Amino acid sequence: MTLARLQQAATARQLTILGGFHPTADDAAPDGCATLILLGPDEPAFWPALTQSPEWLDGTPDPVDRWSERVIGNWAAELDATPLFPFGGAPFLPFYSWALRTGRIHSSPVQFLVHDQAGLFVSFRGALALHEHIDLPLPPANPCDSCTAQPCRTACPIGALVPSGYDTARCRAFLGTPEGADSLQNGCGVRRSCPVSQRFGRLPAQSAYHMQQFKGD
Repeated sequence: MTLARLQQAATARQLTILGGFHPTADDAAPDGCATLILLGPDEPAFWPALTQSPEWLDGTPDPVDRWSERVIGNWAAELDATPLFPFGGAPFLPFYSWALRTGRIHSSPVQFLVHDQAGLFVSFRGALALHEHIDLPLPPANPCDSCTAQPCRTACPIGALVPSGYDTARCRAFLGTPEGADSLQNGCGVRRSCPVSQRFGRLPAQSAYHMQQFKGD
C-alpha cells in the first residue's frame, strides 16, 4: 500500500488525505497503529455526493456524520484499519493534535487550523489508523509564513477571535442578525479571507449548511 493508492481510493469516496504521521506512544493512537491518516472532504465533489446520499435523503439528524461513519467505516474494514472520528461525544479524540503532527496543518494567526491546500476551510471527516507503515512525503511549508497580508487577523466583523480564544456565543448571536446574513449564507468571513481557502473550491451551499448547524435555532 502506498500513499498514492490510498489517495486514489479516497478520491473515489469524495474524500482527500489531509496528511498523516507515524504515531508514538504520546499520540493516543490505537494500539498497533503504524500510520495515521486524516481525511477531509474532496472539494468540490464532496457536497454533491453527500446531498445525494441515503443519509442526506432519509431526513434524520446528523447526515454528514452518518455518511462519514458509513463511508470511512466500510473503507477501514476493507483495509483492516481502525476508523476514527472527531464527533460522537466525549471523550473526543485529539484531532487537533493529530492535525499538527502531520506537518501539513498548522495553527493560524487566528488559532484556527490552516492546511496547505484547504487553507482555513480544513475540516475532518475522520481518520484511518493503519497497521502498515506508509511512506509519507516531507510536508510543504506553512502557508501563513509567506502570507504577508494575513487578512484573517482583521476579517471578523465583530472581533470574535481574541487572544484568549474564540467567542462562539458572540459569533452565533451575530449570525442571527441582518449584518450576519453574509456569513450565514456564504461561510465564515475569516475562513473565506484566507488566500489558500479562496483556491480550495468549497461550495457556498456546504458552508451555509455548516453555518446554520453552528448557529442552531
